[in-house]
Amino acid sequence: MIKKSSIRRICVATLALFILLIIYFFPNNDVSIKEHLSYIKNDEMPIFLIDDKDYVARTSIVKSSKNINDQIKEIIETLTINSQKSNYIRDGFKPIIPKDTKVLDLKLDNEILTINFSKEFLNVSKENEDKMIEALIYSLTEIKEIKKIKILVENNNFTTLPNSNKKLPEYLDKNYGINKIYNLDSLKETSKTTIYYLSKNKDYYYYVPVTKVSNEKLERVEIIIKELKSTPIYHTNLISYLASSTSMTNYELLESTISLSFNNYLIANLKDDAVLEEVKYSIALSLRDTYGINKVIFNIPDMENTRISV
Repeated sequence: MIKKSSIRRICVATLALFILLIIYFFPNNDVSIKEHLSYIKNDEMPIFLIDDKDYVARTSIVKSSKNINDQIKEIIETLTINSQKSNYIRDGFKPIIPKDTKVLDLKLDNEILTINFSKEFLNVSKENEDKMIEALIYSLTEIKEIKKIKILVENNNFTTLPNSNKKLPEYLDKNYGINKIYNLDSLKETSKTTIYYLSKNKDYYYYVPVTKVSNEKLERVEIIIKELKSTPIYHTNLISYLASSTSMTNYELLESTISLSFNNYLIANLKDDAVLEEVKYSIALSLRDTYGINKVIFNIPDMENTRISV
């Protein structure tokens, strides 16, 4: 007959084994960013709003319709201050189009979206007018059928910002840039390179694109990798997990695809798959907006090749 003390020891050992199994199969992911936003889900669509650090930042909203015109209206309404849709914005973000602004008409033709706003659109403040244009361009061109936008106000072409009188092109696209940083020695032979960093609000990670305008002679893909692995990052509240030891050994730019080859140091710890995916997606988004491509292939020794569509 088994003694009570033996039974107790067996129960304790069994319980300890059970706890270890729970920890093994359901690990604590506090140090991982796998659960945070990386890819946009099928029932969501990207939108660029103002974050609590005053950047134009990429987050998402629920997609309520498959109809493109409805999606356009939903994006614009969410970007509009005090609109019904703006009440559902995630904490830490805010809209930027002046309140009471209405869309009088819109037309999508041959990948060009023309939007006719009411006069309230002109009530934007001087500090927000450039960011408002950036938010509109980047939000609406996330819809794959839209490559450029044209803005009208009360049927008149909107080609000058109302406060600074900055001239705008008639047709706006991502070449306009976003969260622009100027590092120029000359106004000749400049290049624009858009780099996506991570930022964080509480436990929520999201992407912040920064367009660097410079005289650098490097190919723009090289600038992207150089900037993402810079230590320390000159934008102190933006994050990049790309290891400083990363070396891009080769790249091939095709019509709509770019193939990148790296050494084995894309991140400091290759076992952290969550961080590795964030690094890949930061690079892929940067290349998409800089080159207009829609596929990125990553070639890393000892790992399967990865193809990311953006």
